[in-house]
Amino acid sequence: VGFCLHASLYQFPVSYEDAMSPVKFFLQDKILAKYRVDPSRICISGDSSGALLATKATQLVQNDPKFKNKIKAQALIYPALQIVDTLTPSYREYAHGPILPMDFAIKIGSLYLSKDKALFQAFRENQHMPHGSRHLFTLVNWSTLLPEKYRRNHIYTEPILGRHNFSYPLLLDSRISALLVNDSQLQSLPLTYILTCEHDILRDDGLVYVSRLRNAGVNISHDHIEDGVHGAISLMTIPFYLRVGIRIGEKYISWLDENL
Repeated sequence: VGFCLHASLYQFPVSYEDAMSPVKFFLQDKILAKYRVDPSRICISGDSSGALLATKATQLVQNDPKFKNKIKAQALIYPALQIVDTLTPSYREYAHGPILPMDFAIKIGSLYLSKDKALFQAFRENQHMPHGSRHLFTLVNWSTLLPEKYRRNHIYTEPILGRHNFSYPLLLDSRISALLVNDSQLQSLPLTYILTCEHDILRDDGLVYVSRLRNAGVNISHDHIEDGVHGAISLMTIPFYLRVGIRIGEKYISWLDENL
């Protein structure tokens, strides 16, 4: 909800800068010492769009000589990692929810970039990517990066290029779609935990990142919750006490206890 309100009021790069500034501030040696933080046990974490910000913070910190190796781990809960392809199998299967229907997610994503209603419609039709972006499709191509069980009932079609008369260079920016980084940039990433939920349009974002990190040799743990829904971890307390949310929370905390 916080990100949704933020996106409606403030467009990119406000949320990104609001995340990166405190991370870089906190990782200063003098700040870690001031707050008696063990510098060998720092983890960046987030869920949903917050997991996108956590992902980008980790990617950028690990590739910044000033902060390299200051992050021991990243933990990502049903992360939103790309807006290149809005016809992944999970987008198709769970377009009407639960919790996060496709139109709502796309509306928020398009508002984060522009208030142009044509962009929202282009996202819905998977016709938003500009000419010259086809070389990026391999980085998010679910037909090769998803496990076979998740793609077997679907036929892959590329996003349609240049159909609309607008140009949004940010659609090519890895700060918006964290999957748009090459393998060499992934190889330096720290210990990683990713949790995905079956009943979630963002399921395939997480699964594709799992495949890419494994291919890059990153030490990764992955939990997939077959009865999970997007946002479940936010529903584990009063007044919901959603059992699957509690179970997700327990898996997440257990991984942190074992690895930090």
